[in-house]
Amino acid sequence: MIVWLNGPCGAGKTSAARELLDLIPGSTLYDPEIVGQGLRSMLPDKRLAEVGDQQDLPSWRRLVVDTAAALLMETPGPLLVPLTLLRQEYRDEIFGALAARGIPVRHVLLHADETILRTRVAQDRADLAPDADHDAPTGDWRPDPVGNYASALPWLSRDAHVIDTGSRTPREVAELVAAALRDGSGSCGIVQTPEPTGATLAAGVLFFDERDRVLLVDPTYKPGWEFPGGIVEPGEPPSSAAVREVAEELGIVLAAGRPLRLLVIDWEPPRRPRFGGLRLLFDGGRLPSAEADRLLLPAAELRACRFVTEQEAATLLPPERYARLHWALRARIEGCPVNLEAGEPVPARD
Repeated sequence: MIVWLNGPCGAGKTSAARELLDLIPGSTLYDPEIVGQGLRSMLPDKRLAEVGDQQDLPSWRRLVVDTAAALLMETPGPLLVPLTLLRQEYRDEIFGALAARGIPVRHVLLHADETILRTRVAQDRADLAPDADHDAPTGDWRPDPVGNYASALPWLSRDAHVIDTGSRTPREVAELVAAALRDGSGSCGIVQTPEPTGATLAAGVLFFDERDRVLLVDPTYKPGWEFPGGIVEPGEPPSSAAVREVAEELGIVLAAGRPLRLLVIDWEPPRRPRFGGLRLLFDGGRLPSAEADRLLLPAAELRACRFVTEQEAATLLPPERYARLHWALRARIEGCPVNLEAGEPVPARD
């Protein structure tokens, strides 16, 4: 198990984690900042200059998960992770990858008021000033770490169990965290989809509202918005997989015997660490407003759903998914499916 102590710089994450070592038998302190330090010592300066924070490195996010899994092979657990994680898409990627490995996460937010945080940050910086060799953790030491935290607080407070540290000692905070863990608080019930070991076949369905906006969903286990649908199981017809997935995800039961019209087939190339594969999009038709209002979202899999225009979708979808949607919308109008490779139409050959 992972106990992720989130919160801004000055909230007392590391101090509370050290106290928790005494309160939770078998626990181990795991600081992903050490992973970042290793990457910064090995990656070329040019690559480091391209990112504003080590958390923006895909390699860092991947190694955080891989290192956690390796540590849990050597220790009884749980791992105590005192690290600021303010971007929801990075939370989804990391927690989702841990869930795919069967590693549960308890998410605890250590909170304090802005005045207290700024006072603590100023004191910490003053204490570290004489140490010229100190390698400040990139995740916490931003130009305005408190301001960044304030922007993230709405989603953090919904996702994590919140403990106010403003007037409490590290020991008192640790005791509250331990009590919350015993009560099952902070549990992230993310769908445990095993990591693929090779190329996959996935089938998605596009649903439209009465204004011809398309339905997108926000998964809890990976970054970015997505189309309703999922991986086709071995021996399963893709259209059947699409019907099954939208029933499981949204509670939409498509009429038996009603064929789904194929809009797009796209070959997604392998890009490490992903294996790529074939991606199909089907036309699910229009959803009456009454049916759209009754959509059911499994909390362990989907955080939200919304109907959007193509222009809005461009700001929500990763580029490869948006390209797929772009051509699917045109195929829907023209009545002819489009064959794509890496999001681009395959030219006809004589």
